Amino acid sequence: MISINSLGFLLFLAVLIPLWFSMHPSRRWMLLLAASLVFYLSDNVFGLILILVVSAVVWQAAKHATPGNSHAKRWVLLGVLVSLAPLLTLKYYAMFAGTANQLFHWNLWDGQGLLQPLGLAYFTLQLIGYLTDVYRGNIAPEPVYARVLCFSSLFFSITQGPFLRYGTWMPQLEVPSHFDSHRLWRGSMRMVWGYFKKYAIAERAAVVVSAAFSSPELYDSSQLLFGTVMFSFQLYADFSAYTDIVLGAAEILGLQLPENFRQPFLAATVKELWSRWHISLSQWFRDYVYIPLGGNRRGTVRRDGNLIVTFLASGLWHGANWTYLVWGGLHGVIQAVENHLPWRKRITQFPARILGILGTFAVFVFTFTIFRADSLTDAVTYFRYLFTTPGMDVFSKYWELGLSSRLDLLLLLAGVALLILVDVLHECGIHLRDRIAACPLPVRWCIYECAIFAFLLMGKFFSDGGFLYARY
Repeated sequence: MISINSLGFLLFLAVLIPLWFSMHPSRRWMLLLAASLVFYLSDNVFGLILILVVSAVVWQAAKHATPGNSHAKRWVLLGVLVSLAPLLTLKYYAMFAGTANQLFHWNLWDGQGLLQPLGLAYFTLQLIGYLTDVYRGNIAPEPVYARVLCFSSLFFSITQGPFLRYGTWMPQLEVPSHFDSHRLWRGSMRMVWGYFKKYAIAERAAVVVSAAFSSPELYDSSQLLFGTVMFSFQLYADFSAYTDIVLGAAEILGLQLPENFRQPFLAATVKELWSRWHISLSQWFRDYVYIPLGGNRRGTVRRDGNLIVTFLASGLWHGANWTYLVWGGLHGVIQAVENHLPWRKRITQFPARILGILGTFAVFVFTFTIFRADSLTDAVTYFRYLFTTPGMDVFSKYWELGLSSRLDLLLLLAGVALLILVDVLHECGIHLRDRIAACPLPVRWCIYECAIFAFLLMGKFFSDGGFLYARY
């Protein structure tokens, strides 16, 4: 498989870039389709067949789902059902079969051995979004099947997003553009920052997180607290690293993918958090679930209910486990409660905003501990040891959490501190790529040398290297 963080991907990109700029803009989508199919085929044939079939059905359904067609709703229903069927069968059957077996003592097949095609949850939602936009009259149905397939199989976003909209993404592919060395530099710098977050922060934090969550009974409260806080930073660094890499690669080609993160750990409320974290997913659920349910147009009780249902659906989308459903439900309930707090606006303004940021981060850590646990029972066990096992051995016995030396611990903390610092600078409107580009050439090369040294010193390169969100 061609993984985004592998050397193979860089070689893949090195071949794609000159081909891209050598082709006429009207044919570039064909090149992108071919590249996406090669990328997907490197994972498994079954997944490719599935995406070919589902895309074909949605393409045909969209052609008949235009406003004014008396049978439009039936075609939309067909397209949505065909899109969801593989997701419900391949991803969620095992969860419901296992639950039914436990509750009713049935003997249903537990779903072991079912394949999980690459990007199943992503291309499903993107195709539903395309079909819905056609039905609403926002875009015209695409007459060419291969273009719909190009949209649904895009290698940039097929594994972890960001989610794309057909009406804003596909027209970009035909906009005339030429190779730009400045754009190459900016895109490469963003990719480098993504690789740094992946290898210097996420991979090092993964060691601590795996140790803490695998055997919480072995650690004291300080170590378990450190483990769950590190999971929050691991997830953020890992997920945003992927986003930086693919957005940087797209920028080199002159394409603009939607931003997926905007300093989420500086949010002062949970509602604000979801306008900063996995932004494209939040917007998808807002536009295609929350608003169709009625949004906030039918009173406060209905609004709160719609919010909770939307986040329950978001939790279920993340995976076939009750932990995700509880996690999503909690985020929906907390936001519903926030809507009724008299100080909900004041907490977003300084100096109260500092308390809001700390409180929101605490909610994030708590709920994502449930998200990380293998089951609800494991989550309860983790919290039980977290709150009942005294001790302050987190820094004095760093080796118990898998860190090889005190330097290993210091590098992890330094990486997290750097991640926070960059986010704070971005929040203040200071963008490092712009500042570095404005420096004299000798200063820029000095910065590059220091960055290379820091990457080699802080990076943890000998791991499986998979991205966390690829499983969702």
